[in-house]
Amino acid sequence: MRRILTTAVAIALMGGAALSAPAVAAEGQAKIDPRTADLTPSGDASDVAPQAALPEVADLTSADALTTARRVFSGKARANDPSATLALRDLWAKKSELSGRALAQAEELLARPTDGAGDPDGFGYTAPEAAPVCNTRICLHYVGSTADAPPSLDWVNQNLGVVDSIWTQEVDQLGYRAPLSDGAKGGGPQLDVYLKDLGGQGIYGYCAPETRVKNRTASGYCVLDNDFAQAQFPNATPSDNLLVTAGHEFFHAVQFGYDYAEDRWMMESTATWMEERVATHVNDNRQYFETSPIYAPYVPLDLFSSQYTFQYGSWVWWEYLSSKYGTKIVKKAWDQAGSLKKDGGKNSIAALQKILKKKGGLTKTFAKFSAGNLTPAANFPEGAEYPFPRFANGKVLKKGKSKRFNAKIYHLASSSYGFAPKNSKGKKWKLAVTVNGPVKRTSPAAVVVVHLKNGKRQVKLVKLNNNGDGRIRVGFDSKKVAVVSVTLVNGSTRYQCNRGTGYACAGKPLDDKARFSVTGRVTK
Repeated sequence: MRRILTTAVAIALMGGAALSAPAVAAEGQAKIDPRTADLTPSGDASDVAPQAALPEVADLTSADALTTARRVFSGKARANDPSATLALRDLWAKKSELSGRALAQAEELLARPTDGAGDPDGFGYTAPEAAPVCNTRICLHYVGSTADAPPSLDWVNQNLGVVDSIWTQEVDQLGYRAPLSDGAKGGGPQLDVYLKDLGGQGIYGYCAPETRVKNRTASGYCVLDNDFAQAQFPNATPSDNLLVTAGHEFFHAVQFGYDYAEDRWMMESTATWMEERVATHVNDNRQYFETSPIYAPYVPLDLFSSQYTFQYGSWVWWEYLSSKYGTKIVKKAWDQAGSLKKDGGKNSIAALQKILKKKGGLTKTFAKFSAGNLTPAANFPEGAEYPFPRFANGKVLKKGKSKRFNAKIYHLASSSYGFAPKNSKGKKWKLAVTVNGPVKRTSPAAVVVVHLKNGKRQVKLVKLNNNGDGRIRVGFDSKKVAVVSVTLVNGSTRYQCNRGTGYACAGKPLDDKARFSVTGRVTK
């Protein structure tokens, strides 16, 4: 069902209640949460107090990786801990730096359930394994007793069928590489999937890299909760939780065949995007909306945060790309990010630059994405079901009036402002928009969208000069125009890599907090 942007909707965009969001914002915004901002501020937007700095994730030491993994798998995970898969990925990558008791603890955590009975955290099977249920590419392992036992053999077979179906979708149909074979581990060359009671640890499932194969590729195994009991996982049915979890985690096993050390945000965001391919009816990934670029546009696209779930929320970026260019574009990104000789060997952002080079470039694509997010139905196949986000700020303008907004914007982030007409009837009335941004080499962009009352949108890119400045005039007839949005974009992809941050290439962004201003003036 198509959404019509009425005057009421335009007003909703410019204020009112919405999803809650973390208290993190770009400097210069009128409120910490831009979607609930009062758009009748008492002073200029530049007068507001600076907001909290964006969180960063330091490169873990081996001791940190071990401590984090032990915490995650003992059921004492903190809100700022990574997923079980990435906790084990990090520990596995750092294991060679450990020795003595610390090394033994790491090996216990990385062990398969069938090998981990001696795990002091109690994470291995404590009963003999039953005969696994296998086909030619997957083996399902389980036990017949203890809390780890599945509810029935039918459930075991259902797990095998689900994982096999996901293999068909992700590998056979979408064209991704199959998980790398582990040789004879687990009894044969198939991908081994273990059923275990994970709900007590607050874990749905995980996959772990196990043996390095070539360059930065690895074989591994996966573990899924043994029953997805609703007492432990109340948000969906056991079957739906199984489908979503298996789709997400299986894709991590696929990723290990490209580059197990790829940027964390790319690993999690594309795995969350994959949920939409294999379980579109479940919509579990919508729980990350509040930390997505739709509702938290002031946060860099490539941030992996140990405090919030931005890396999961960024699945909407891949959803936008795949709806615009087809699902194969995500695979093309992984082909560019892969570590084999035939791959591109690039970090996540460099991979995006490569695949979008002939499609207008990353900056222009990201700018249109950011502007379109104000009306989700314009960007996403299911966007008509999404809540409307809010502007960072806005103003209702009468004839001859003007308003200026200032912002400091992080890299690969945006800030949007709304100008609504009042008593400017007739096509002679225009809104003159002036944008002042940083210099061209930092990749600034600005997009103006005229949202008409009949539901149509007129999208215009503002041409910025070498100094980052540009102007444009658009219609402002109050009989036809609901609101004019101006989205300011910091499209910078300049980093000093390997600086231990949670961004692409673990790099330090060079152009954060770029200064922008936008002025709207009603004129003839």
